[in-house]
Amino acid sequence: MTHLLFEEDGAFRTASILTDNDSSLQVETVSGKRSKIKAANVLLRFDDPSPASLLEQAEALATGIEADFLWECLGDDDFSFTEIADEYVGHRASAVEATGVLLALHAAPIYFHRKGKGRYRKAPAAILQAALAGLEKKRLQALAVERMVDELKSFTLPAEFTPMLGQLLHKPDRNRGETKALEEACRQTGLSAVQLLDKCGAIPSAHDFHLQRFLLEQFVNGTAFPATPPLTVPSDLPRAAVRAFSIDDAATTEIDDAFSLQILPGLGWRVGIHIAAPALGVAPGSPVDLIARHRLSTVYLPGDKITMLPESVVDAFTLFGGRDCPAISLYLTVSADFEMVARESRIEMVPVVANLRHHDLEPLFNEQTIAAGLGDFPFRDELLTLWQLANACEGRRGKPSALPGNVDYNFRIDGDLRDPETCRVSISPRPRGSPLDKLVAEMMIVANSTWGGMLAEKGVAAIYRVQTGGKVRMSTSPQAHEGLGVKQYAWSSSPLRRYVDLLNQWQLLAVLRGDTPPFATRSETLFAAMRDFELTYAAYNDFQRSMERYWCLRWLQQEQRQTVEATILRDNLVRIDGLPLVQRVLSIPDLKPGQRVVLRIETIEYLSLELSCRYLDTLNVEVATSGGDEETAATMAAIDPASDLPQEAND
Repeated sequence: MTHLLFEEDGAFRTASILTDNDSSLQVETVSGKRSKIKAANVLLRFDDPSPASLLEQAEALATGIEADFLWECLGDDDFSFTEIADEYVGHRASAVEATGVLLALHAAPIYFHRKGKGRYRKAPAAILQAALAGLEKKRLQALAVERMVDELKSFTLPAEFTPMLGQLLHKPDRNRGETKALEEACRQTGLSAVQLLDKCGAIPSAHDFHLQRFLLEQFVNGTAFPATPPLTVPSDLPRAAVRAFSIDDAATTEIDDAFSLQILPGLGWRVGIHIAAPALGVAPGSPVDLIARHRLSTVYLPGDKITMLPESVVDAFTLFGGRDCPAISLYLTVSADFEMVARESRIEMVPVVANLRHHDLEPLFNEQTIAAGLGDFPFRDELLTLWQLANACEGRRGKPSALPGNVDYNFRIDGDLRDPETCRVSISPRPRGSPLDKLVAEMMIVANSTWGGMLAEKGVAAIYRVQTGGKVRMSTSPQAHEGLGVKQYAWSSSPLRRYVDLLNQWQLLAVLRGDTPPFATRSETLFAAMRDFELTYAAYNDFQRSMERYWCLRWLQQEQRQTVEATILRDNLVRIDGLPLVQRVLSIPDLKPGQRVVLRIETIEYLSLELSCRYLDTLNVEVATSGGDEETAATMAAIDPASDLPQEAND
């Protein structure tokens, strides 16, 4: 015998024998390569045909051997391929015939299980049937994928896609046939998954696309609240002898803070800062706490919001006008020259007599009307005195509550958000640092720094907002907030909207009552809440910015803007006039920050939130710029202290 068939690296090969030893052989393969192989790897020795043609002829023979017929003919014991080859052909099998049977056995692993080199055993009937069923399932799945690809290429949505569109768009499972079909259709059409599904009519609107992506990431089980036991609102608290009022936007329902003012003859005033106290009715570890711990904050987006707490809880504790509300009050004794000479904290029922709204107050109470002499309107004197106190507080801190030139924007959406393309959007700029803004901001700084200091002095654990070296972070250590110019700053004034504030309020209540705080120093529960809050709060803010960008793009189309004016922030980054819209324009020449340009709007893509603009001209106007574009939003507090104020100061 001059040739042999052997197995190497899972493949069958042929070669000519050069030297035959007991345990090894020197051979020359068809390609001319010489090598040494182990005798144990040899499956068959033969003289005819040539090594080059054996496998070719055997493969042709193997294609005619039916695996199921061969399986039926075999017993249950192990067998050698040469033995079954002799039985199959009815005589001593030639090298080609034996190799053909070997290849047929090897190509049908679900029928024949390997038991060694050249040896096999037929699969048990039950295992074979299961394997065949699996193969049939895969065959049908492959046909289904092929059909779905064809439907997608013709921009028809396959029926299988409807119940799992959210997953396909935002969290595709690559093991599913639907995902495989979508990826293949995208490859063949050159479209992205979003573009292709949009052409198939699978995306009701771009607004819905962005909202559903956010909900799938943050609210897997939906935004509806589970049923909770009714809360007990304290009724035995002392009633404050004040007339409190709040200052909020028209859409605000979670009214966390209110103010009061009493004249102290011969001394000055008694200023009350009253904060809603849901911690009086929501206990740590209760069902409502678990809801708030999961959500961590209210989510804001133009025209809508997703509250942290159920509506029943908000209604029970919001500082709604015309009723007595449970609150934690900080009373400041203020001298005639606006020095704070005493501070006192109380748990009490506060009569809230009015909910003042920005849109009603700002035409009456602003820098111009203050300078000209205020007219007569409700709470005029209280607002003026509180504003004067706010100016004194700002001066003592040595830090502005808002940098000059920074602007907030109010979005008003008229219409049904279920059909956003029919809605009309109004966007109005609102410069930061107005008298009302400063009044609220400074009172919140006083409350949060005072209560943070109280918790630190008592050695009670709390979560602080810290800024050192320009970096803002959450911490359980009462360190300075350099941007606000205070020794410590513990968010405590938005307990209806932020979990950190609610947690700090539980600690504060314990101090005021002389009880043991629910969270000990170095509490893992405290640390976990702080970590989760930072991540979640950042994700919520990113979502809010993306939805504001969506409505800015809608406004540009709604107003049929073909050109816009913008201000250079740096390099090719600009802020478009009248909108919280920051955009890169690669065609802008080398211009200084503050220079004004005219841009042509070329394309608007709502699904990707992309805006394409082209530079047209430079205006002979230059304006001062300040931080706050999209790319620096995450570190905005290091630039503008107002961005780190409680939510109510920025509503």
